Amino acid sequence: MLPSFLIVGAQRCGTTSLYRALSQHPMVAKPVLRKGVHYFDMAYGRGLAWYRAHFPLRRPGMLAFESSPYYLFHPLAGPRIAWDLPDVKLIVLVRDPVERAISAHAHELARGFESEPSFARAVDLEPERLAGESARLCAAPLSSSHAHRHHAYLARGRYAEQLARLEPVIARDRVKVIDSGRFFADPMPVYDDLLSFLGLPPMADPVFDRHNSRTHAPIPRALRTRLSEHFLPWDALLLSWLDATPSWRV
Repeated sequence: MLPSFLIVGAQRCGTTSLYRALSQHPMVAKPVLRKGVHYFDMAYGRGLAWYRAHFPLRRPGMLAFESSPYYLFHPLAGPRIAWDLPDVKLIVLVRDPVERAISAHAHELARGFESEPSFARAVDLEPERLAGESARLCAAPLSSSHAHRHHAYLARGRYAEQLARLEPVIARDRVKVIDSGRFFADPMPVYDDLLSFLGLPPMADPVFDRHNSRTHAPIPRALRTRLSEHFLPWDALLLSWLDATPSWRV
């Protein structure tokens, strides 16, 4: 099989929780080894046969999927997905981008990918760390960038910017954007709506749990306010994707 739909991001927005919920559906097939294959961002040089080998054998009526949250942010993943999976549907989860950034820093620190223990300092370092990295990835398509993947605390929270990059290659009606705040507050209506988008029948009594949450130290109110103001224009652009004000701006 090849995937009929992908969870493409955003990182630290509940992608693992939604992956686990979708994996319970009897007509959904998950990857054989792990939730994220990372073919369209980190392993594209291995070829489509390598990617296909990560999924079960084709079964009538079944839809395969995977969840690789770096796809949304990687500058080449969208065109690659459109080329290899022309009919695929994409799922994007979004959350309060300030909370996402804080959570991402705690996550990268815990995994050893971040050496700066101060979140405030890591945010200040981000422009220098990411300078030219996206262009370098495009110039050397099979290369990778540690900083681009692990240190983009603010950039990954500018969701509308990433969705705008997707839109020329993946039709908007094949992209479902989910406010994870609303999903976790009342998951069943969001889940049912997502199943309808995917063309799947409703599922009785799915189990919804939170996964991969990270604790972190409080950040200064002034920093939180500054970051919230930074994201305000980007959050406003999400209205057309969500058909509602983002839950963190209500």
